[in-house]
Amino acid sequence: MQTYANSLIVSFLVLLTLSSFSSLRNTLFQANEFIVVLDAGHGGKDPGKPSKYGYKEKDVALNIVLGIGKELSKVPGIKVVYTRKSDKFIGLKQRGAIANKANADLFVSVHCNAHHTQAYGAETYVLGIHRNQTNFEVAKAENSVIFLEEDYEKNYAGFDPNSPEAAIGLTLAQEEYLDQSILLASLVQESFTKQLKRKDRGVKQAGFVVLHQTVMPSILVETGFITNKKEGAYLNSRSGQNKLAHSIARAILDYKNNLYQEDEFLIDDSQEPLQNEEAGNELDFKDIIFKVQIAASTRALEPKSYNFNGLKDISRTKSGNLYKYFYGNTSNYAKVKELKADAENKGYQKCFIVAFKDGQKISLQEALKSESN
Repeated sequence: MQTYANSLIVSFLVLLTLSSFSSLRNTLFQANEFIVVLDAGHGGKDPGKPSKYGYKEKDVALNIVLGIGKELSKVPGIKVVYTRKSDKFIGLKQRGAIANKANADLFVSVHCNAHHTQAYGAETYVLGIHRNQTNFEVAKAENSVIFLEEDYEKNYAGFDPNSPEAAIGLTLAQEEYLDQSILLASLVQESFTKQLKRKDRGVKQAGFVVLHQTVMPSILVETGFITNKKEGAYLNSRSGQNKLAHSIARAILDYKNNLYQEDEFLIDDSQEPLQNEEAGNELDFKDIIFKVQIAASTRALEPKSYNFNGLKDISRTKSGNLYKYFYGNTSNYAKVKELKADAENKGYQKCFIVAFKDGQKISLQEALKSESN
């Protein structure tokens, strides 16, 4: 299947001085909670896609969603809202209404794929005009649930999920959030492939009604093929569901990290304050390099001062589909704190210090415990 072309990926630059995102940033930074709506596909009288192996998409999706919510609920500042927490039928329009009423920051819908062959792998969708017939067929299958809803003709104003032309009109409402949706979808796919070694079927776009109903960054995750004998067993297993839930939760936290420019959120890891910070203020650290992370973007900006409010000594690394930008390079912890203050004065109020050893990022706690020169 054709993946969503890189040339169509709209840049999502998380720079605090970028005016086009100023209103979005102000809203986010003033909020007390980061609200994530988790949507388990299908439910009740809608079992989802059939599997000759006896697996039920509605049950798999619900178990994964409950697992994601359990992980996210451990992180301070995140509120989880579910469209369903039991085997209950919820209309597509109602799912979007739940997210909109919650004033959510993210909407994540979880599903399983199906095919007449033994196709396998994970793919994540954002709302858009289907790029090929296969993408349309996936969307059509998910959208067909509207026929199970009462008054569907009234609720969807004559929308025909079997019509390719009808999907085109769905893209307009979500266009404002396309950048953020693509970023989150890319992080989900990266998490699947790097953590779980899943086959990467890519980030794609198609006309999903459930995504059309929302007014925030939204994605639909096809976690795997319930019709594949081996992958279906994985999706139906408690171990597989837990791993998928953890992986999606990790991606959501990475998204929040990149949006807010905060340091990493670590699921199940200690959030203890730095123990050796004061002791490290006067020390040069052996084999440790400190930098200040100031931005993340899907665009490869030149690390020049004119792109970063006059800051010099900018470096850039790539992680998945994201480029991360750093200011400074020093083995002295007191010096990097001065660099951080300098970056803040230039407008990067959410910048943070990171540490590297042998070219690999490590936690500040680990860095400050290392031997000094």
